[in-house]
Amino acid sequence: MCTYRKDSGKKITMLNQNYSQSVLIDTQQLEWESSPASHVWRKKLEREASESGKATSLVRYDEGAAFSTHTHPAGEEIFVIKGTFSDESGDYPAGSYLRNPAKSRHAPYSETGCELFVKLCYFSPGDTRSVRLNTNIAGWQQGMTSAQKVLPLHQFDEEITQLVELDKGASWHPVIPENGFEALVLSGELSEQDIKIPAMSWLRRPTGDDPRFTVSKGPVKILLKTGHLPTRG
Repeated sequence: MCTYRKDSGKKITMLNQNYSQSVLIDTQQLEWESSPASHVWRKKLEREASESGKATSLVRYDEGAAFSTHTHPAGEEIFVIKGTFSDESGDYPAGSYLRNPAKSRHAPYSETGCELFVKLCYFSPGDTRSVRLNTNIAGWQQGMTSAQKVLPLHQFDEEITQLVELDKGASWHPVIPENGFEALVLSGELSEQDIKIPAMSWLRRPTGDDPRFTVSKGPVKILLKTGHLPTRG
């Protein structure tokens, strides 16, 4: 179970917590909202409560912005989308993938500003490995077809996180495992029938779905996660 501090006196606001439903959000259409830290902003994609529990967000640090030292009781996962993100362990440019396990502490900041994809409280029990991976220099692997490449980022038990790259015009028919999948379109554009899914769209699909995508503007790069979603609705 993921627990932070209690939201004392605050309204509990659930967002996109029904994992049996499909979700598609064009994050470019969302407004940035303030966070508990000055000059740090976020776009909320899903969360259990106002400031606790499972959460998925885009986070933006203005130039020189910083968070005070804090602990992640149930883990934090980060993908750096733009700029350079920093903490005591180093500086991480766009394309960096980080995992801060349960009970880890840090004081993050950005000297030049950055944008991040952040997930909280999705670590499996026993997943205690810290990860610092620069995907700009990591080796890609051939995917299921000649038009697809994959870059594994992390695996623990059934949870798998990877980057997927698809050539322009390619078809993508992902197999949805038990509990569904989650994806962030980092660049390019997908189409599903008549629906356009542009860059910086976040989607989640439940088990039983059978999506078939086409790359309408490519290449497309996707951050793909499976095996981490709860079974409950």
